[in-house]
Amino acid sequence: MTPETHRTAREYLKSLLQRRERRIKFSGIVKGGLGAIAGVAMVGGLANVTGLPLLLAPFAATSALLFGQPTSRLAQPINVMGGYLIATIACDAAFLLFPHAWLAAAVAVGLAVIIMRWARVTHPPACAMPILGYDTSFHGLELFFTVFVGAGILVALALVIHRIPPRRRYPL
Repeated sequence: MTPETHRTAREYLKSLLQRRERRIKFSGIVKGGLGAIAGVAMVGGLANVTGLPLLLAPFAATSALLFGQPTSRLAQPINVMGGYLIATIACDAAFLLFPHAWLAAAVAVGLAVIIMRWARVTHPPACAMPILGYDTSFHGLELFFTVFVGAGILVALALVIHRIPPRRRYPL
């Protein structure tokens, strides 16, 4: 056994509670929050104008990564767009195999995780798409179009926001 597997209960508890995010300037934190507001407002505003169901819960989690953690590998444009592409394909494929079954959502989430990891484009918020698909009749081209418009807006805004001082390197 390695020393890492032989920790005391106190050391283990301490490791669970230890914060691992590095500190950034408060102005950067505020800019990230304002970016998230702007991103979700843009997607929501477009949803309001077009009538498309663009305001999806996974986009809030995507915004947290794009604007709050832009240096995370999970927040990179290829991860966001690729992750949503994989998750929407997995969602539709699973619901074709198991129509209206809760099992379809579970299978789709598992497939999305496997394929995202294999393709090295993991984006955890995208894994919520099959759950969204289970709760609605939101599938096919409508799902693809909606997800790509919303995710595309958020990524495009992140590319702009992170060039405003205090600048953050995005994409990596």
